[in-house]
Amino acid sequence: MRRFAATLALLLATSACTTMEQGPTVTSAQQAMVSPILTSPEAQDDLTYAQPEVARVTHVELDLDLDFDAKRVGGTATLDILAEPGADQIVLDSNGLEIARVTDIAGNELPFTIGAMVEDGGKGAPLTIALNGARTIRIQYLAPTDATALQWLSPEQTAGGEYPYLFSQGQAILNRTWIPTQDSPGIRQTWEARITAPKPLDVVMSGVRQGEPEDLGNGRRAFRFIMDKPVPPYLIAIAAGDIDFRAIGPRSGVWAEPSVLDEAWREVGDTEEMIEAAEELYGEYRWGRYDMIVLPPAFPYGGMENPVMTFLTPTFIAGDRSNNGLIAHELAHSWSGNLVTNAVWGDSWLNEGVTTYFENRIVEAVYGEKRAEQEAALMFANIQETLAEVGRDAPGTALSTDGGYELGSAIAYDKGAFFLMTVESIVGRERFDAWLRQWFDNHAFQPATSEMFYEDMMANLVRNEAEAQRLSLREWIFEPGLPANVARPDPAAFAEVDAAVNTYARTGAIPSAYEGWTSAERQRFLDNIPKDRSAAQLAALDEGLGLSETGNNEELFLWLELALANRYQPAVAQAETFLGEVGRAKFVRPLFQTLWNEGAWGQPIARRIYADTRDTYHAVTRSGVDRVLGIEG
Repeated sequence: MRRFAATLALLLATSACTTMEQGPTVTSAQQAMVSPILTSPEAQDDLTYAQPEVARVTHVELDLDLDFDAKRVGGTATLDILAEPGADQIVLDSNGLEIARVTDIAGNELPFTIGAMVEDGGKGAPLTIALNGARTIRIQYLAPTDATALQWLSPEQTAGGEYPYLFSQGQAILNRTWIPTQDSPGIRQTWEARITAPKPLDVVMSGVRQGEPEDLGNGRRAFRFIMDKPVPPYLIAIAAGDIDFRAIGPRSGVWAEPSVLDEAWREVGDTEEMIEAAEELYGEYRWGRYDMIVLPPAFPYGGMENPVMTFLTPTFIAGDRSNNGLIAHELAHSWSGNLVTNAVWGDSWLNEGVTTYFENRIVEAVYGEKRAEQEAALMFANIQETLAEVGRDAPGTALSTDGGYELGSAIAYDKGAFFLMTVESIVGRERFDAWLRQWFDNHAFQPATSEMFYEDMMANLVRNEAEAQRLSLREWIFEPGLPANVARPDPAAFAEVDAAVNTYARTGAIPSAYEGWTSAERQRFLDNIPKDRSAAQLAALDEGLGLSETGNNEELFLWLELALANRYQPAVAQAETFLGEVGRAKFVRPLFQTLWNEGAWGQPIARRIYADTRDTYHAVTRSGVDRVLGIEG
């Protein structure tokens, strides 16, 4: 995921033994891929009720109907189970699911209980099912209308304005609100689905579509999907709406609403080149197709790396591909995150930090060294800003944490990336690339922990004790702060921009070169100029640089944040429009925070805007703003 809003607390235990009994659809190849045993303490997931060492799900078959009038998903989930001989029950995760009945494959009733609900943190309640010897079970159920993984949009919330829309966001533990399974990132599962939806809506999922939709003759169509590779359950995703497809290359394409498709297709036109660059770096792309869907603006993240169907925010579209690091990031997750997955969310840097490093290498290969260096310099600035804010010894600044810290992207993403950049700078790119490639190959379709990553580095990369000391691997992974050996970005990357910042700070001179700068350079300038500005200074800045007219949402956000922090009244209307159109948590929560920080001036504005926009935001975005405004859930 690009720029996850917080380091979430989730973790996972995957354990089984070779004598476990398994359901009929699990092949020996699948069994080999889903049964790595993680029994070490750091692999225990406190946010699942599952007991995978006793019985665990290996395959999920969904047969579901999308009801846009009731805003509900319902049908059956058939689960194949791998279990110890004699295991008499399986424990699943559930959050608000209404279970009608559970049977074995022959239709015999299986007793079940739903335990006490844990409201805080979204853990939900355990769904315990008596197996009575069954290794395949079928659950008939309905998801709640307020399932936090699902966002139902009215036609008015879409670009076309004529048809409703649905999308899901499962990371981190949200899929238990619409799928009864063991919702933990190391309990990998293959899956298939049959989804029915009203005409003329199309349905896409994070699996390969099977043939053409089936006309059911009742105003509905059925769509079928298969994911034959075991994935963590948070990667099961769905979207449905008035969407069309356009191919980019032989294995890539993009879905979007018809009125958005042209600009979306132009923006992601480099995707096939990125795939080739990624394969050249770290081996075969193993998922077949790489398609994307540009969702309505309510999507709460920049992107989500759902296999074969990356979900994207439209806010990355700038018209010049300047924000296409987002595509590189989500593509890189096809190796780090989807292929090799953090076993626990306290080790989310294994997904996000490795991916951010990989993203930068793809950007370098496709767009050149200068852009890669500039984007790395922005990351480094994020790290320094976060450490200055929370303290260099804050426990949450270690890469491997207990998952309970909300320090944004600067640690898991950016510090994680700079860890690998530092290792590369010490051992050399050729050696490092060979090591990272073997990491992906040797742990493909498996969960991993920080300890495993460290041990693999020591066994397969580090040559001697002297080199181990130079690398400071354990300090990087397990200790807070930023080690002294960090490979700092080249100061020349932004030399011209930093000089312009200094000139502006001294004289107020607007840089004439701004229009010709890259987006990274513009962001560097806007993020580093003095924050205390008068209304006249802000007006001059806006007029000189055209900030309120920019089509780049990253730059527009920085302008609005600066303007609102200085109580610049002319920016209020634009901020209100922006917050009414965009649901991306990265932009929405900080702007409300900025307004809230302005006390008697900003808080009434924040309350007024939020009263109109709250119901349009995804639960992820909404919960963040609720905390800012002190609203009880």
